[in-house]
Amino acid sequence: MQGERPRCSCGSGLRPARCCALDFNALPMFGSDGPLKATIARALELHGTGAIADAEQLCHEVLELAPVQPDALGLLYRICRADGRMAAAEAVLRRFVRIHPNVFWANNDLVLMLINKGAVLEAEIHARNAVRIAPENPQSHNLMGMVMTEVNRPQTGEFHYRRAMELSGGRDPILLANLAWNLKNQGKMTEARALYEESVAANPEILQTLLGWARTEEADRNFDRAAELLDRAEKLAPADPSILLTRAVVHGRKAQYAEALDTLNRAVPQDGRGLGANELLEKGRLLDRLGRYDEAWEAFTEAKRLCREVSGLVYRGEQAAQLSDRLKGFFTETRLGILPRAGVRTDVPQPIFILGFPRSGTTLVEQTLSAHPRITAGDELPFVNEISDTMQRSLDSPLSYPEALSELWMGDRRHGLDELRDAYLERVRRMGFVEPGAAWFTDKMPLNEMHLGLIALMFPSAPLIHVVRHPLDVVCSVFSNNLTHGFYCAFDLETVARHYALSMDLVEHYRAQMTLRYLPIHYEDVVDDQEATVRRMLDFIGEPFDARCLSFHENRRYARTASYAQVTERLYDTSRYRHRHYRRHLEPVIPILEPVIRRLEYGLEDA
Repeated sequence: MQGERPRCSCGSGLRPARCCALDFNALPMFGSDGPLKATIARALELHGTGAIADAEQLCHEVLELAPVQPDALGLLYRICRADGRMAAAEAVLRRFVRIHPNVFWANNDLVLMLINKGAVLEAEIHARNAVRIAPENPQSHNLMGMVMTEVNRPQTGEFHYRRAMELSGGRDPILLANLAWNLKNQGKMTEARALYEESVAANPEILQTLLGWARTEEADRNFDRAAELLDRAEKLAPADPSILLTRAVVHGRKAQYAEALDTLNRAVPQDGRGLGANELLEKGRLLDRLGRYDEAWEAFTEAKRLCREVSGLVYRGEQAAQLSDRLKGFFTETRLGILPRAGVRTDVPQPIFILGFPRSGTTLVEQTLSAHPRITAGDELPFVNEISDTMQRSLDSPLSYPEALSELWMGDRRHGLDELRDAYLERVRRMGFVEPGAAWFTDKMPLNEMHLGLIALMFPSAPLIHVVRHPLDVVCSVFSNNLTHGFYCAFDLETVARHYALSMDLVEHYRAQMTLRYLPIHYEDVVDDQEATVRRMLDFIGEPFDARCLSFHENRRYARTASYAQVTERLYDTSRYRHRHYRRHLEPVIPILEPVIRRLEYGLEDA
């Protein structure tokens, strides 16, 4: 009997062989004609009258015989989603999109689902497909705008939001708010504020719009205005966790840590499940500021558990290790001796690559350098990753990166690095962020150091500033923030440490095998002797010292990273050797990190 069959763990109610363990290469050849068509029609009728359980049972019967029948899959997806069985809803929707990739509503829903769980790179695949399916549908461009904004390509996102507005033929309040958030992420606060004002004037009862506006004002350091907007939002949704989280952030920015914690403790959802991951991370950071370190670590640990549970994402350690091994195998002194280098362009501003693991101090260094009138902040530019991902096609190679670089030995590919360099610089030109008079722009994409060899081939004269910090401080800080860089390593303490060690070992390999214009900068040196360290960096770049670099906190640009708030404050040393407060919690990863700690000359006595 159906009731006695084992059910899939995702909660769909189907057998595993007809759900998450489905073999797509051995699908039974059943269609929707005859009895199946009548059963589907009956299921839809029952669903329409509210007989949900009966409708779901009929879906199961159809999908037992025809596992990819679109109407049954679509109805089962809607039932699971309405019932809050999100794992089941996602599993059924993924199957639908895999078999029926050109159905717009399915791509739309999957993109939104993936964005909500933080899987934005996968969401981009389906968002692009939605635009291909419906190039004149405003929602397809809205989806693309959302994804591009989330993956730090806001200029492309802006294009799609404006295209959505053009196609919709009006000034839809939600689109206006989406575009405003995008502009905020570009640091265009005045334009963003104007769009929020227009959106709220058109519809003052959209909670997310008020929240986005409040977060924009908080990011722009207008804390009183942010609080006013949160008051308006709370009238729409009293005690809403998102409102309270934002209010807690505002209190925290004003150093009102006890008030922030009290506000956050009221942010318990009505379903009684407790704080969500983002709320717990903020709570942990507040407890850290208050010196309640064991409680803070408990909050961080629970937050990361929820991140893993909700997103379903885990560290792709095997994939990371394979890439590292291939990069080490290709970038060797012998091979590099016969590889060409790109020429140096003198007609356009040049990149300064600020390298470093997330939370190592790269934002502080970028904010410092971009206070110089000849240096523009580029923030996290994804172009090196994009070039490595498309290199096989760009060089017309049967091999993928890094082995595709062997095409450079061919006579008709000997200028390939110049072409890759120009592709990078053209992307920068299109973004339009380089300020007039600037000779340099920064690229501080996290973990660009994984591609240090490629960067040095494309830009052999570019300054490479590698920001290093005590490894235990880095791991501790990553664990206290919700990050997705580095093959999703940040969801667990051990995987953060493993990926940190992997990336630092790869840097050592590059340094041993090739000549680099490389300068390591210790975060602790910036704190201990700011002026000497700033002078050292500017000398390395080849620019004169400018005292404005010492007042980086007065730099009004918005840094699109988790450190955006810290770099608006004067230099402080409370994050220096922060890990000492968490030593016993960090004991499990010390053996993983000890070789790097020693190599960087910190020593475990610093712990």
